[in-house]
Amino acid sequence: MVFQTTLKNKTTFTGIGLHSGAPTDMTLRPAEAGTGIVFHRIDLSPAVSIEACAANVVSTRLSTTIGSDGVTVATIEHLMAALRGCGIDNVHVDITGPEVPIMDGSAAPFVEGLKAAGVKVLSRPRKYLVVKKPVTVCDGDKKATIIPSRSFRISFDMRFNHPVVSNQFRSVRLNNDLFAADYAPARTFGFLAEVEALKAHGLARGGSLENAVVIGDDRIMNEEGLRFDDEFVRHKILDSVGDLSLAGYHIFGHVKAYKSGHDLNHRLLTELLSRPDCWRLMEFGDAEKEASRFNLPVPELVWSEAS
Repeated sequence: MVFQTTLKNKTTFTGIGLHSGAPTDMTLRPAEAGTGIVFHRIDLSPAVSIEACAANVVSTRLSTTIGSDGVTVATIEHLMAALRGCGIDNVHVDITGPEVPIMDGSAAPFVEGLKAAGVKVLSRPRKYLVVKKPVTVCDGDKKATIIPSRSFRISFDMRFNHPVVSNQFRSVRLNNDLFAADYAPARTFGFLAEVEALKAHGLARGGSLENAVVIGDDRIMNEEGLRFDDEFVRHKILDSVGDLSLAGYHIFGHVKAYKSGHDLNHRLLTELLSRPDCWRLMEFGDAEKEASRFNLPVPELVWSEAS
């Protein structure tokens, strides 16, 4: 039996929002089993609480934003990916602004803070969402599918008609250490012309070479270059982990994404959750048995469990 987890201690992050440019303090603190991930806008009086779940997503333009009663928290995907990648199920997030701080554009600072805070095992079993039937959503030539699997796996096919980015593909079954080392450090990225246009329209106000990879016409603008040769598709996978964590459960399923982004990730998750014949909630041992019924190969790597 695998049990739910939370943090042992508080951890605080300070930075600016990628799109708002607003300075923000964010403190993560322990939560009881069954709480999930809940954001609290403590800069408002009274504070407004927003559960991080698919039903509360109000925008997927440029990032994933959740909201309730007109109050929002934007750009949650990197933090959500870090929480899922570290195997943390329940956390209160006290935040002093409308956007999670972008930090260095990756999930690595969040992973480091979470590891320093430590993980506490709780007394309630963790539930897993086991995919039983394929679900697919499309938007033009973009496509995202989730199929039955004996692990949580993401295969991402990224396509750009650009001499620097080109096409990248990666298929992974992640564990916590692999996520921390090979995916959490992958930074968000944008094209120089698009960044300039966004700033002209009041967006990407906090964006800089300190927190994003900027792609020029024929080169990477960042002096330090890339952290990985395929950093772009690794970041797309990081985003997908964060977006899909809004299911509220760890997933047994294989996501196959072609040119996907926040919007299609959310549409896939919403479509899956709306079709209860395509999935089942189970505890870990039963989830493994259920997934094995699909006669699929045993994965080389699976999400490891925090202890």
